[in-house]
Amino acid sequence: MSNERLEDLRDEHDLKKKDVAKAIGVVESVYSEWENGKLSIPTKRLNQLANYFEVSIDYMLGISNKRTRIKSSDAIDMKLVSARLKEIRKSLKLTMRDLSDKFNTSSSAISNYENGKFLILSSFLIELCKYSNYSIDWVLGRSDNKHLK
Repeated sequence: MSNERLEDLRDEHDLKKKDVAKAIGVVESVYSEWENGKLSIPTKRLNQLANYFEVSIDYMLGISNKRTRIKSSDAIDMKLVSARLKEIRKSLKLTMRDLSDKFNTSSSAISNYENGKFLILSSFLIELCKYSNYSIDWVLGRSDNKHLK
């Protein structure tokens, strides 16, 4: 599945793929595969791309149609992310095992995300936020708005 919104943002700024790739420090072929939906965009890079285009990640990925101007630090606060992930899980009234079963991952992966040992994988983050109606930007500390609009 292609990421049409990402392509639209690039076109809107009259940029070539190589321009965006260079700006965020990746090779053009990797950026191209992200835009074409052949590769999952890592969480750190989602944050960088959204900052580069000054939009929400939710908008950039087409999860929300509300265009919000956001620019944050490229650094992701792992402590904040882990606390927010735990808050989402508890709001869903799920154990780590329940959550891991629901999203076909391991309980240890959930534990590592919630304890800030590893940055959450973007594919899991996207699915969790779509399911729970929480904003990816809120989870990553880019916005104070918890829920998708």
